[in-house]
Amino acid sequence: MAERRAALVTGGSRGIGRATALALAEAGLDVAVTYKKNEAAARDAAAAIEKRGVTALVLAVDLEDRAGVAAALQRVEADFGRLDVLVANAAATAFKPLLDVGEHHLSRTMTTSLQSFIQLVQGCVPLMAGRPGSVVAVSGWDSYRSLSRHGLLGAAKAGLEALVRSFAVELASRDIAVNAVCPGPVDTDSARYYAGATWPQMEANWVQRTPAGRLGRPEDIATIIRFLSSPDSRWLRGQVLYADGGLSLMTEPAAWFEGGVA
Repeated sequence: MAERRAALVTGGSRGIGRATALALAEAGLDVAVTYKKNEAAARDAAAAIEKRGVTALVLAVDLEDRAGVAAALQRVEADFGRLDVLVANAAATAFKPLLDVGEHHLSRTMTTSLQSFIQLVQGCVPLMAGRPGSVVAVSGWDSYRSLSRHGLLGAAKAGLEALVRSFAVELASRDIAVNAVCPGPVDTDSARYYAGATWPQMEANWVQRTPAGRLGRPEDIATIIRFLSSPDSRWLRGQVLYADGGLSLMTEPAAWFEGGVA
């Protein structure tokens, strides 16, 4: 019988990360999820993973702590003995105008999105040795659009996409496929939290401009990540898949194209 594959999902306790962890578990992978603060949510995700008949591993990791990231990779090796899929989903930032960004905001954002990604990939390569591997980074539409108070995170996500392209070339000879998915607005707890009282207005605006006629759901993104983690996607290398229901195509409300406005 073939050995079971294993995955590591950063920020796997909630939102897109949790949905991705469950999608990979449904595909038969053992899954390690990292979290920073909300242990209860991570334990709940782990229980849901194990209901799929696979093994879950919960790791408390601050991605700004290089020693902590290294320790997490050691746990993955000790518990799973291998790694086949890395999903770099976690991010952190301060949603501020760039003129108000402080040194600690800059350090936290870039360390979490870029430094930890490089360290994770470097650490995962030996665990993928001798087998096809997949690395999937979760970007965001602020990587190519100017969004209010997203300048710092957008710069980090744009850098993440650049790293994806370079890693895809460098790791191709090892048969490790590296790609990214770039979601548009997704209905998650964190999106609602940061939007606060403006959420209903923001949601209505996004829906109006999205040809698919709704906001993204975590499961929409998770199924794409599952595909990018599967043998069926091996010919994709260094690509950024825009998963936004067509929002990035639009400069006007979608209804205008259907006679909604004269």
